[in-house]
Amino acid sequence: MAVQAGKDLLVKVDMTSDGQFETIAGLRATRVSFNAETVDVTSLDSEGGWRELLVGAGVRSAAISGSGVFRDEGTDERARQLFFDGETPDFQIVIPDFGVVEGPFQVTGLEYGGSLNGEATYELSLMSAGSLDFTPAAVA
Repeated sequence: MAVQAGKDLLVKVDMTSDGQFETIAGLRATRVSFNAETVDVTSLDSEGGWRELLVGAGVRSAAISGSGVFRDEGTDERARQLFFDGETPDFQIVIPDFGVVEGPFQVTGLEYGGSLNGEATYELSLMSAGSLDFTPAAVA
């Protein structure tokens, strides 16, 4: 895989619950993490005393965080409203040369900041709120 520009990692939100996604504007830095808890089923009968994990068990989750500047009134307003309403709309996370993750996320953190001589900034945190679909990137 070739080196990718960070700007190509996109966070998109379904703006009107009609399946049309728009990139959340103004994000300068974005981070995606995938997590899977394990279920330990080790017993005295475990071969060689090695730990055993229950296949397919445990909770899987995804977390997204981003920070940036205000650039687009529509997506800024949508993110703010999602937080206050506690909604879990579909998001798309486009990861270059990896694929697209799509599914419901909840805005779990929204922070605003700014300095006297600088621009207003925000930080956004999302947590998966249901089953996620993954579509691998097309191989060229």
